[in-house]
Amino acid sequence: MYKIRGDEIMNIQKNPQFNQFSRMKLHQENLKNNTVMSYVIGIVITLVVACVGFYFFLPAINLKSIQFWVFLLGVGAVYLIVQALVFSVCKEKENLKKIVLVECILFVCMVLGSITSMRLFHAKKYSSILKVDEGSTEDIPSVSGTSSIALMDTASAEKLGDRKIGSLSDVVSQFNVGEYMQIDYQNSPIKVAPLQYDGFFKWFGNHENGIPGYVKVNPVTMDAEYVSMTSKMKYVPSAYFNENLERHIRFTYPTTMFTNLHFEIDEEGNPWYIASTYTNSISLFGGKKITGAILVNPIDGTMTKLDVKDVPRWADIIYPGNLIVDQYNDFAKLHRGFLNSIFGQIDCRQTTTVEIKNEDGDKSYRTDYGYIAKDGDIWIYTGVTSVNGDSSNIGFIMANERTSETKFILSSGADEGSGMHSAEGEVQEKGYHASFPSLINVDGTPTYIMVLKDDNGLVKMYACVNVEQYNMVVTAYNQKDAIEQYRRLLKGEISTEQANQEVNDTVDTSNYKEKEITVAKLEKIDISGNTYLYIIDTDQNIYKAKYADVIKMITVNVGDKITIKTDGTYYLYE
Repeated sequence: MYKIRGDEIMNIQKNPQFNQFSRMKLHQENLKNNTVMSYVIGIVITLVVACVGFYFFLPAINLKSIQFWVFLLGVGAVYLIVQALVFSVCKEKENLKKIVLVECILFVCMVLGSITSMRLFHAKKYSSILKVDEGSTEDIPSVSGTSSIALMDTASAEKLGDRKIGSLSDVVSQFNVGEYMQIDYQNSPIKVAPLQYDGFFKWFGNHENGIPGYVKVNPVTMDAEYVSMTSKMKYVPSAYFNENLERHIRFTYPTTMFTNLHFEIDEEGNPWYIASTYTNSISLFGGKKITGAILVNPIDGTMTKLDVKDVPRWADIIYPGNLIVDQYNDFAKLHRGFLNSIFGQIDCRQTTTVEIKNEDGDKSYRTDYGYIAKDGDIWIYTGVTSVNGDSSNIGFIMANERTSETKFILSSGADEGSGMHSAEGEVQEKGYHASFPSLINVDGTPTYIMVLKDDNGLVKMYACVNVEQYNMVVTAYNQKDAIEQYRRLLKGEISTEQANQEVNDTVDTSNYKEKEITVAKLEKIDISGNTYLYIIDTDQNIYKAKYADVIKMITVNVGDKITIKTDGTYYLYE
């Protein structure tokens, strides 16, 4: 065998062709090493960013969650940017095209998933998500159980709750009151809200002890109660980092989609947070369908995931009212197809909307609903009208927020907005505002019942309005009197004028407080055959009373200092 001598090897290495080949081979090896390193760097950086992003944005790792697809696109974009920077150094561009292609495929899949989930293609499926049964006026709660009528709106509950918390100096300085929820507690409707941390620094200073309690507001008696707990709540929505409740749930159930995270209490007054679990039943992203609930003990963080049928009876809000209203609108509009809901609109209905004014006086319209406590559950109710948007109802729906049982009650009459305006018109001289009404059955007659509030949001009066004849209105200073007078009106024993005149002759003085004023002006004015005596004090406050009720005012002159009892509008002088 021939062996290459050392001098021959030297001659080969000196050959220019050999040097060029070696340099090319070395370059390829370096390029390969750089490419591998770029992938490693890109993957490591992307994983770090993905973990941080998941920690803060908490998407469900579920292909039916559009947030997950957005998260994947975001992660892909980070990887693309990192690789672009690395490959621009190593002069390797081809691999970028593959990454861009994958990103485009993800985006196209998300868009196609959104398009194929539209009502345009699945009108029948959307209309069949909520099952609606036929009901009757007998399903409307009878007036006999006035303790089950939850009239207080959230704004009024907030004022009462804030006033109660404001009297507790050690609480109000560190916490504020969270969102109120309407629940059934020991067979009575109440509104309940947890305390929450007032920002990051308040959480940082108090999280070792936790949230100390919650607020209960009785919408019937208008009483607020602060419930202080021995064991404090640690896992709450207003907490940060690993104590944040949504993050705590997501880390336990990373693939579960949930919504409607809210606060409730059980029959023993123990605090719970409840989240409704759901899936999308139409294509990828359409047709939200509640599948169960996650019950979390906020004190120790333990939680249980349950199917709808296994949810305990005390848990009232598994199907949130807004979702039920949306699903009913799909049922009422899409049952004859999508095109009919847009053009012909044959047999199309929708839930009623009410007028909302902001501080600037601008008007907007939104769907609202009232609450009814019935058989230990909370039912929402709202009117149903034609899609033409007139001021009349063709019926009502009542829906159970625990089971989603929904009934349509055929009953024509005025919508809720018209009923509210009728009640406000009856006391227009007082300037009170009606809250969204509840629906009751008074001797077989569907009736709106609501509270009337002053400009400060305090409940001043109650009103009953006949649904079919909304000019039949009765107002009173308490719920019982309003219903009694309304029943007399239905029986024909009194007229509308007599019903409200009898009420106007009686002024509720239970919330009057003594006040010393200096009289700046006295003025007598006749209204509807009655003489009223108005006082203007030196602070330009105006008070009024029937002259017959304050006859001793005949001895008072301008400039006198007197002590009256007043609620800020009416007064007594004894």
